[in-house]
Amino acid sequence: MIKIYHNNVCSKSRAALDLLKAYTTELEVQEYITDTPNKEELTLLLNMLQLKPIELIRRNEAVFEEKFKDVLYTDEEWIDIMLQYPVLIERPIVVKDGKAVIGRPIDRIIDLLREETDPG
Repeated sequence: MIKIYHNNVCSKSRAALDLLKAYTTELEVQEYITDTPNKEELTLLLNMLQLKPIELIRRNEAVFEEKFKDVLYTDEEWIDIMLQYPVLIERPIVVKDGKAVIGRPIDRIIDLLREETDPG
C-alpha cells in the first residue's frame, strides 16, 4: 500500500497523485489540509523522512510569514504549529514500505517506487 499526503490545490501534489494512480490501485490518499495527521502520525512521518520539523515547514506560505518567520520554536512546538496550520506542511509526502519522501521533485517519488523491499 502506498499513501500520499495530498493537497489538491497544489499542482505538484496533483502530478504526484497522477503518477501514483498510474503506478498502483493500492493507494491511500489523505487530503491533509482537511484530514490533518495527528501528532503521533506527523512525528512518525518526520522520522521516516529523517527531517527535523522545521525542515518540513513551507516557509513561503503567508501564515508562516505573518506568524512564525522570525521566531525560534522547539521541535515539539513546530509539530504543534503544523497540526494547527497544516498548510505549512510541505507537500506531497508519499509513503511506501515504511519509507517516505517529499515529492519535490517528482523524481523522488519515482525512486521510492523503484525501491524493492529488502527481504531481510
